[in-house]
Amino acid sequence: MIRNPVIHIVDDDEGVRDSLTFLLESAGHEVVAFASPLEALQAKDGPACVITDVRMPEMNGLELVEQLRSKDPGLCIIVITGHADIAMAVEAMKKGAMDFLEKPFDDTALLRAVDQALSVKTDGSPAADPEAARRVASLSMRERQVLEGLMNGQSNKEIARDYDLSPRTVEIYRAKVMAKMSAETYADLIRMGLKAGVSPV
Repeated sequence: MIRNPVIHIVDDDEGVRDSLTFLLESAGHEVVAFASPLEALQAKDGPACVITDVRMPEMNGLELVEQLRSKDPGLCIIVITGHADIAMAVEAMKKGAMDFLEKPFDDTALLRAVDQALSVKTDGSPAADPEAARRVASLSMRERQVLEGLMNGQSNKEIARDYDLSPRTVEIYRAKVMAKMSAETYADLIRMGLKAGVSPV
């Protein structure tokens, strides 16, 4: 009998662990949940995919990504994050996480991210997305600059100062970027930019 790939969930919130476990097991996945990153790192059997929160006691999700990567460079890691933690989630993707999802996320989005993670052999870079790359290619030079600024965590005012524009003009460009990228949220935009190969400084 062939075992299904094992997914590890790492979150200090018991409610989140329980709901994710139920969702993934309902979709046919084998799941092991951990209340802390240290517990996850001590697990004897290596997972095929790890889903981790960002903010946890003892060790944050970014540090966990680094340690998991050092143990298994090809491991698929998905980060779940609150809005205030998006900058950290982006940093986690730069360090090897494959994807991140902003809370509250749709069940379908999580299952899709897991399926993609399990089907793609990763080298430590965010999973490539040809459609996202096509959308980035459709941006004008100024729109691309605004996208890169947003991916660097800059505010509209900071981007405006860098390119000698008014904040209002940056808002207009930002709206155009969101529309061209078909991004519903800031997190969507950042995720697609990373998967399209845009490399913020």
